[in-house]
Amino acid sequence: QLPSKAGSHSLRVGNWSERKSHRLPRLPKRHSHDDMLLLAHLGIPSSPSSLNEDSLSTASELLSTRRARRIPKLVQRINSIYSAKRGKKRLKKLSMSNIETASLRDENSESESDSDDRFKAHTQRLVHIQSMLKRAPSYRTLELELIEWQERELFEYFVVVSLKKKPSKNTYLPEVTYQFPKLERPTKQMREAEERLKAIPQFCFPDAKDWLPVADYNSETFSFMLTGEDGSRRFGYCRRLLPNGKGPRLPEVYCVISRLGCFDLFSKILDEVERRRGISAALVYPFMRSLMESPFPAPGKTIKVKTFLPGAGNEVIELRRPMDSRLEHVDFECLFKCLSVRQIIRIFASLLLERRVIFVADKLSTLSSCSHAVVALLYPFSWQHTFIPVLPSSMIDIVCCPTPFLVGLLSSSLPKLKDLPVEEALMVNLGSDRFIRQMDDEDTLLPRKLQAALEQALERKNELINQDSDSDSDDECNTLNGLVSEVFIRFFVETVGHYSLFLTQNEKGERAFQREAFRKSVASKSIRRFLEVFMESQMFAGFIQDRELRKCRAKGLFEQRVEQYLEELPDTEQSGVNKFLRGLGNKMKFLHKKN
Repeated sequence: QLPSKAGSHSLRVGNWSERKSHRLPRLPKRHSHDDMLLLAHLGIPSSPSSLNEDSLSTASELLSTRRARRIPKLVQRINSIYSAKRGKKRLKKLSMSNIETASLRDENSESESDSDDRFKAHTQRLVHIQSMLKRAPSYRTLELELIEWQERELFEYFVVVSLKKKPSKNTYLPEVTYQFPKLERPTKQMREAEERLKAIPQFCFPDAKDWLPVADYNSETFSFMLTGEDGSRRFGYCRRLLPNGKGPRLPEVYCVISRLGCFDLFSKILDEVERRRGISAALVYPFMRSLMESPFPAPGKTIKVKTFLPGAGNEVIELRRPMDSRLEHVDFECLFKCLSVRQIIRIFASLLLERRVIFVADKLSTLSSCSHAVVALLYPFSWQHTFIPVLPSSMIDIVCCPTPFLVGLLSSSLPKLKDLPVEEALMVNLGSDRFIRQMDDEDTLLPRKLQAALEQALERKNELINQDSDSDSDDECNTLNGLVSEVFIRFFVETVGHYSLFLTQNEKGERAFQREAFRKSVASKSIRRFLEVFMESQMFAGFIQDRELRKCRAKGLFEQRVEQYLEELPDTEQSGVNKFLRGLGNKMKFLHKKN
């Protein structure tokens, strides 16, 4: 029985036999505040005599209808493709006690009529990723990252990099010719900043040895990433163009270094820098100073920067940080122009198992766009290893590293790349949509049915986007970026969407993830086999560690889709009338107090 308090509306049922005989239908365990308002609107009273089967059934049906309306039509179409490929059975009815007392027999063993070759390949992948994990640096939790973000400025420094001719040679070296702010105090942080500044010119001109003065050059925007020894990451946003003048001349690069991953925002800043530098270099300093003094914008917020421009007078520039900058740095269109759907899925599978991947292309912007795009496919997971979208030719030896990496190389470095003793890696030519080198098992890494669903949804991307939508909210999804993101999110929902059911809490309030129970609860043998390998990755370890350490529930698009997914599963409903009454009763109390 639930305890009652004076003056509060509580739900009570006389004795267990009466409660058991009622056989009340159960509602899903998670309801939004709007759902509960709907229940109140239906007139479901708090007295036990009025809690009849018809009223609860009506409420359940209406809530289900409301949830269906909340899911964008595009997402529903994607989900239907997965449902058709996957089949109905998703999770087993597996209790925690069954897991603890069950035999430790490996469900992915040869006894499940696997072929010898497939089982051997699976075992090799498992051993490989376990050994890789031991060599790779430890994961930094998202909690620490979030704390750091609160202390950040909009950017750390801004530099202009130019090419200077080597003495007595016809080649050029990139050098920093302008820098803001100046590094003055000899502190530890300043020394670390100086080391980063030394590396920046190489990333702004990874092809410095190939340059000669030119009269015409189309400006190019690209980005790179610097990873510190402690795992911290900084983005470099670059605009390469010819300076004002006539005749053949060498380009220069404007580069902003920031911890904030927000490409469009910094592209707008570079537009303003370019406009001012075209008039006078002296105008850049006060503009960047105003930016540095501006507050760090929260997601979805806009900051206003006051500046003065000769001829235009005082100006106010508005810079808005997107509410969700997850895709703001991403251009999937470039990725699909360079690669076929099948190749993209192979690369995605290789990154999921934290393998080494090398992109090769003719243009910096192509390397930058495609590298950031494939990393975005991993959401809600994060690539935890070396990530260099554009690798300077002088640093090409990095590809001999034994740990996982994703790097991009200009085509001019390809001959040198082929001569290096590179360990097993996937090498991708973005210009010809082919693999220069591969491990030949890329088609077998993902669960077969889910891979088929991925491929079908991506092949039909234009058809799915162009179908009619009956809601303004669907506009956010009905773009190539939105569709591709949702297709891959659904893959992760199907494979790990039930993770929250296996986060238990001990007496101290600490959360712990039940790994084996989580994996064995999946009905599909191929998904269990995939999870056995994927769960050894740093991506998965970091994802779970973050959820274990969080004091509040994780938020984001993935969590929304997971919630919708769990509501579809009958096995995730709360078992037992007592739990149902307790949950509904508490929410009715909350509504009563609020009213």
